[in-house]
Amino acid sequence: MTHPKVDEIVAKTDAFLARYPSLSQYDKLEELEKRIGHSKVYIFLFIVLTLGSTIYLVGGAKLISDLLSFLYPAYMSFKAIDSGKATDDTQWLTYWVVFSFLSIAEGLSGGLLMSWIPFYYGLKSVFFIWLYHPRYLGAGLVYTQALRPLIAPYVLKSNAAQKKES
Repeated sequence: MTHPKVDEIVAKTDAFLARYPSLSQYDKLEELEKRIGHSKVYIFLFIVLTLGSTIYLVGGAKLISDLLSFLYPAYMSFKAIDSGKATDDTQWLTYWVVFSFLSIAEGLSGGLLMSWIPFYYGLKSVFFIWLYHPRYLGAGLVYTQALRPLIAPYVLKSNAAQKKES
């Protein structure tokens, strides 16, 4: 006998998995459910937790942070290239500019950021998700408020110099 809230969460998770059958391998989860006798939601959660734990054990928080900041944006960038809409191209190009700038800054810090900021990789993961999440689109804000004022004067001077030479 389970709590009604648990049953509700399991039903919602099952509906979510059913919406993305190729991603969640829903048909294989159904087969496992029949063979094992446990809910496909519990099987899915077990697989996700095992995979997440393995990734954490192999590469630690840095690998998880790097995967979170790269995989989804790369996937969405490939989709944006083929969509034909300029708005999503701009959004993902802006994300990659911010990502590159922050990656270079992190590398130049020589590990100081990691030692000075507690839970650095957790905070970095949350920050990068904020940068690309469709609800917030923080990359645009970081670019317009921080990077563009910092870099634009040099780009404009470079463009003016190139026009004079032409």
